[in-house]
Amino acid sequence: MSTSHSLWYKDAIFYEVSPRAFKDANGDGMGDFQGLTEKLDYIADLGVNCIWLLPMYPSPLRDDGYDIADYYNIHPQLGNLDDFKTFIAEAKKRNLRVIADLVLNHTSDQHMWFQEARKGPDNPYHDYYVWSDDIQKYSGARIIFTDTERSNWTWDESAKRFYWHRFFSHQPDLNFDNPKVHEEMYKVFRFWMDLGLDGFRADAVPYLYEREGTNCENLPETHDFLKQLRAYMDEHYPEAILLGEANQWPEDVLPYFGDGDGDEFHMSFHFPIMPRLYMGIRQEDRGSLEWIINRTPAIPANCQWAIFLRNHDELTLEMVTEEERAFMVREYAPNPRMMCNVGIRRRLFPLVENDRRQAELLHGLLLSLPGSPVLYYGDEIGMGDNIYLPDRFGVRTPMQWNDNRNAGFSNAKPSQLYVPVIDDPGPYHYQSVNVEAAQENQTSFYNWLVNLIEHRERFKAFGRGDITFLHPANRKIFTYLRRYENEVVLVVANLSRSPQPVELDLSEYQGYQVMEMTSNVPFPVVGAASYQLSMSPYSFFWFYLVKP
Repeated sequence: MSTSHSLWYKDAIFYEVSPRAFKDANGDGMGDFQGLTEKLDYIADLGVNCIWLLPMYPSPLRDDGYDIADYYNIHPQLGNLDDFKTFIAEAKKRNLRVIADLVLNHTSDQHMWFQEARKGPDNPYHDYYVWSDDIQKYSGARIIFTDTERSNWTWDESAKRFYWHRFFSHQPDLNFDNPKVHEEMYKVFRFWMDLGLDGFRADAVPYLYEREGTNCENLPETHDFLKQLRAYMDEHYPEAILLGEANQWPEDVLPYFGDGDGDEFHMSFHFPIMPRLYMGIRQEDRGSLEWIINRTPAIPANCQWAIFLRNHDELTLEMVTEEERAFMVREYAPNPRMMCNVGIRRRLFPLVENDRRQAELLHGLLLSLPGSPVLYYGDEIGMGDNIYLPDRFGVRTPMQWNDNRNAGFSNAKPSQLYVPVIDDPGPYHYQSVNVEAAQENQTSFYNWLVNLIEHRERFKAFGRGDITFLHPANRKIFTYLRRYENEVVLVVANLSRSPQPVELDLSEYQGYQVMEMTSNVPFPVVGAASYQLSMSPYSFFWFYLVKP
């Protein structure tokens, strides 16, 4: 690992944004890089440190841009490379870093490489993809999109062979056994890093290689390639990061951080924490949260988890038991339209039935559990969703800026928008939920969150500290210490809809002054007896403990 790395990502808060959904500057109904650049002050004012961009490359958009048709350009609807360079320069002026989605595993079937590959085995690009005459090959691999795909092989009439795909049939998998594919990926990395990116969120990495007799996931060859890529990045772009997306149990993600010195991904998403946050507040019990965090292995010192409440996909229920899945569906997806694959396609505020206390509690936990938090655009103002839109577009609707037409997102005709803004009568209508209203209201959730983020920044323990659970008799209380160097932070959360008493064993800190972090109000000094608090419904405290 490069010793010059500042580990900036350990203290960072990430903001996930779709350029398509944020702000339309040219009036064509689609957000673009000019619009995103115009709104950089808004993102900086939130207090976040790094923007994560959803796919921005030329694409037929059959999978919202994850079907890349050209790795070296910007989708024309989003602007051009000059717009992108301006955006990066303006972000840097505001001390905002930028990482972008990159799909290593597959391309669109419209990509020039695949169009050439279809011409047959004599074409130099044919071997960029995985072909077979026998669809029984790699039969141990599961089908991921069970609701749309019947096989991982699809017949190509032009090549007269079957090609391999782990996702949609219009997304053929690249052949990582071909060294030329490696060279292409290095070139792609160089191209964007030289334009000023601070790293990549690598999509769908467990599937890069195929081997007979395996499930074709998490293979040793995949790790070998990622280690090479990381070494290349450390040498040429020592401040850049790789964030991995592997929706697996934490012990199965561990190898993606590499060996002892963390020589693969700098960061990986911790998927299984997320559904258990929602389970915790519905079950009013800390058990599943403590269980998953205790199950999480130690990771190399230079690595970090990324944690989130919601993102651009469905709320995935892959990493839960059958019983837990049934519970989550019953509690959070009463309408079958709310489901997608094995997940729930709803935004944060609709999930908690627009209950601000629950939303605050979830953020209080997100911002204080081990890892770097990832916020999803629009959640900071309490945006709703549209379950009647196809696929995952229900949680990818335009950002709501004000109460003007199209929520201030675009001056196109409403019918020209890539998807409609939320204008159903009800609590999420853009005329009541928008940035302007949120910023003007001193007591809004948005202003509350900006304030909380400000306080988080003061303590390195949140991003770098260890975690120790306290085990009060009241299981509705989820409480833990975060410690780093001389900082001691105490988090106490009430997962229940009713007020709760709690007695904590803080005997280790006898004599310490307990300070409430967001108001700087002193609470009683820790004595010999148990430390008693009363908690209002769905509430939390962040305390810091001051040595006498």
